[in-house]
Formats: sequence, C-alpha cells, structure tokens
Amino acid sequence: MSNIQEFSKLIFPPLISAFLISALISSTNSYAASDDNTIIIQSTTSTQNSGLLDYLLPKFSKKTGIKVHVVAVGTGQALKNAELGNGDILLVHAKSAEEKFIEKGFGVKRYDVMYNDFVIVGPKNDPAKIAGSKR
Repeated sequence: MSNIQEFSKLIFPPLISAFLISALISSTNSYAASDDNTIIIQSTTSTQNSGLLDYLLPKFSKKTGIKVHVVAVGTGQALKNAELGNGDILLVHAKSAEEKFIEKGFGVKRYDVMYNDFVIVGPKNDPAKIAGSKR
C-alpha cells in the first residue's frame, strides 16, 4: 500500500465524519516527496490555522512511520505548487479550480472532506427581525 493510500485510509474517514470546515482534498498524480516515507500536503492557511493538522498528523506519523510536511498557502498557490509537482495531497477550497486541476491531469480524485455553515445567533425576541431569513 502506498503512503498516499495509507494516509487516506487512516486520516480521511475521521476527517469526513468529525470536522465541518471548508476544505477539500485531491491527490496529485506525481509523488512530490523526496523519499518514500514523506507526504507533502499543500493546504490552505485556514485549515492549518484550525489546529486540525497539528492534532491529526502526529498520530498518523506515529502509527505509520510516514512523515508529513504541510505547506500552508492560499488555494491558488497550493494548486500551482501541486501542478509543479510539489505536493502529494491538497486540502483546498475552490471546487471549480480543483476540477480544472484534475481535468488537466494534475490530480486523480476530488473528495469533499469538510464544509462550514454560517449561523447568526441573537436574543430570543429577535429585535433585528431576522428569524427565518435565508440571506
């Protein structure tokens, strides 16, 4: 089993079920890591700043012996980096750009991993009269 498959098997199911953050994952078709025991993740800064990767990746590395290097940049830069072969996995959030990335042959598969919703919370008497609003 490849490092990417091992990573996917151990990390993605908990990510999908446990975290509701805006992001996405796509494996590139070139292995960017310089050795067989390293995976490079091109991630958005918001995913990195969430603490999710700091929590999950040490557990993954301890269990598998596979090192993970995270490059946290904006979605556009992460996609460019991966197009240049500098990433094994993407955690980004621009569906149309990701689909183009795959169509051009740089990615293998796209998965929705996380999402977010915005919720407005206020007093029960609704002084702003926004209860039930859609926008």
